[in-house]
Amino acid sequence: MKLMMFENGGKTRLGVVAGDDVIDVQACDPSLPGTMIALIEGGADAMKKLAGAVGGAPESAKLRLADVTPALPIARPGKFVCVGLNYAAHAAEGGHDIPAYPSLFPRYNSSLVAAGQPVIRPAVSDQLDYEVELTIVIGQGGRHISEDKALDHVFGYTIFNDVSVRDFQRKTKQWTQGKNFDGTGPLGPVVVTPDDLPPGASGLRITSRVNGETRQDSNTADMIFSTAKIIAILSEFMTLEPGDVIATGTPSGVAHAMKPPGWMKPGDTVEAEIEGIGVLSNPIVQE
Repeated sequence: MKLMMFENGGKTRLGVVAGDDVIDVQACDPSLPGTMIALIEGGADAMKKLAGAVGGAPESAKLRLADVTPALPIARPGKFVCVGLNYAAHAAEGGHDIPAYPSLFPRYNSSLVAAGQPVIRPAVSDQLDYEVELTIVIGQGGRHISEDKALDHVFGYTIFNDVSVRDFQRKTKQWTQGKNFDGTGPLGPVVVTPDDLPPGASGLRITSRVNGETRQDSNTADMIFSTAKIIAILSEFMTLEPGDVIATGTPSGVAHAMKPPGWMKPGDTVEAEIEGIGVLSNPIVQE
């Protein structure tokens, strides 16, 4: 199932994407959850009820996907954890060894933007880079989750563009400041449930484009740390909760590795695409 939050008529709604349409969930049944996080927290019972309701959706509940505005699938994740250097070729292009343990850093909610919203190149830097990433949305929370049970804790998968301000990222050995400028974290537009994708969302083509030019082109099967492994590692030291978001790292082809660097600039459009999930597209504007 392909789910999204969208804006229509001044209200933010939960929808199910069906071809070129999006079905307004609460227009089918007002007792159903009205947000992605509420649906996640409702567990299997809420998903079963949702599936039944949208299966018989009236025409009045269907809107043209092109006529709605995407919203953040989860507006304020309790935790948003990013994994760095999770593709060997990307580690190499940045001069790093292949890690034995993942690099981890947070994304803060003030940095997040929905599909179609502007990504902001800050006034203090022109080193604006893109990073397409497969992204996990946690369903069932937990601590000390074993790798063989980890996929049972996944609600779905979405797309994140971990837009980075490279000179600020390199000011210290920790990357937090370069990864958290306001308006630099596109997320969405949809969340796809695991039943529509291969186990762990492995084996999917993952690409990025700037103004239609392909920059990154890889496959999620090339991740050093799999979806299940990442969940197991994180749950060793933190309790994962429903609605937590985990970005799993980006493949090679980023702007800083180009000669000269292919930094994004105002007027550009950046697209992040993952097979079976969709396309996340955003314009670049100047602060």
